[in-house]
Amino acid sequence: MSETKDSKTVEVIVTNEEVASAESQDGGFKVTDQLYDMFLASQEYPVEQLEEDSNRVRRKLDMYLMPLLMFTYLLSFLDKQTLNYSNAYGLQEQLHMVGQDYSWAASAANFGQLIAAWPVNMMLQKVPVGKTLSVFVFFWGVVCLCTAASSSFGGLMAARVILGMVEAIIAPACMALTAMFYQRKEQSLRMSLWLGCNGIATMLGGVISWGCGHAHSSLDSYKLIYMVVGSITCAWSFVIFFLLPDTPRNAKMLTEYERIVAVYRIAKNKSGAKNLQYQKYQIKEAFMDPLAYAIWSLQFSLGLLNGGVANFTSTLFKAFGFTGMASTRLQVVGGAFELVSCFFFGFLAANVKNTLMLSISLAAVPGIAGIAGITSIPMKHKYALAACTWFQNTFGASIILTWSIPSVNITGHTKRGTVVGIGFVVYAAGNIISPHFFDAKDAPRFKPATTGLLVCYSWLILTPLCLAGFLHYRNKSRDRKGYIVADREEILAGFADQTDFENKGFRYIF
Repeated sequence: MSETKDSKTVEVIVTNEEVASAESQDGGFKVTDQLYDMFLASQEYPVEQLEEDSNRVRRKLDMYLMPLLMFTYLLSFLDKQTLNYSNAYGLQEQLHMVGQDYSWAASAANFGQLIAAWPVNMMLQKVPVGKTLSVFVFFWGVVCLCTAASSSFGGLMAARVILGMVEAIIAPACMALTAMFYQRKEQSLRMSLWLGCNGIATMLGGVISWGCGHAHSSLDSYKLIYMVVGSITCAWSFVIFFLLPDTPRNAKMLTEYERIVAVYRIAKNKSGAKNLQYQKYQIKEAFMDPLAYAIWSLQFSLGLLNGGVANFTSTLFKAFGFTGMASTRLQVVGGAFELVSCFFFGFLAANVKNTLMLSISLAAVPGIAGIAGITSIPMKHKYALAACTWFQNTFGASIILTWSIPSVNITGHTKRGTVVGIGFVVYAAGNIISPHFFDAKDAPRFKPATTGLLVCYSWLILTPLCLAGFLHYRNKSRDRKGYIVADREEILAGFADQTDFENKGFRYIF
């Protein structure tokens, strides 16, 4: 086995014969990754050439892959937000909704996600990610179209539950594709880019709903919103069916050589690329890892925040004295807050070492300031109250950066899938619970709800900081015990689907 050195890294040339030998050796690696042959092919090229072309391939992925993920995620958020926009145009009156009916409708999509989150995440380990995502996008577009035909509260609830089930795939699929094409240090910014499109979706949805509100149509304005958004979604599903790759092996935007370079790049993640085998012991390990429980607690608090803020923004604006039309325009500004927040904190986490957890905490600070304003500013200052509502949108950066924690810190495909899947289950549970904090009798300040949101923000600030200390301790503990493993063994461990517990050379990012 030979090594090629340059000034920065140690790269290893591994042959097929050596892999076979390693599998038969006592304590060796049994490589099962679907893309390992492409990594072997990369070893036939000079390291200097691969390193030089690595940046070019990354830029090409940014140009072609990222827009596909960004617009797909934009549509998923836009579809879910149609309830919020339609509420400004008489949805509750048309469907004869009373009492907590709207709160249950807001929660319904999350019941669907609660049901589907775990099986969808485990399914993604086995299926072609890009093609599967395109099919789900088509069906959620159809569900959005069908929602326009709802004539009762029961019909709306059924459509919302189904919508949540088919949309449960979107974030895990985008996370999986990001992990398959980008290095660990690059992922937080790229994930922030596609989740930051929530802000664009909020702005675009405000524009669409405003336009539908002014349209001279025989359809009710709220139905027209569902028709427009659903039609766009169905059309987009055909685009990503043909263009979105499943793995670097079939990435049409790359040449054959560039696909090899793409696998060479992600080999440095030391977590493999695509493994089809479920490992039961990794499920058990996930439940034994304190990191997993910290992630789940953050996901639950973020779900509580998201369920309240996302579904009741129109309600808050109307409580402050704005009309339905004005409420939709004001939400455009809130979307801009989220967009800027995601890009800024994603850039910070990606470019300043060990700021991932700090960025999660800092993104929650404006939300606390906003809650303080909503509960104390006199009602006559309605634009000041609107600004405090906009501040709630910055925690979108905390959502995506929290989602990136398992992508960059947990290895072993089944273990990571378990942590991510349960994370989305508890996130959905939080989204279900929080709308019920908002009761019409508590208007206009909704103090019980804002108190609950304040507790969630506090947890969101403190927990990541504690988690940073915990991961720093793990890294230092491995250093003290001399667990410094050569690049070759770490890369093989990743392609052999070892977990971060097993691969002692793995170091955590915080």
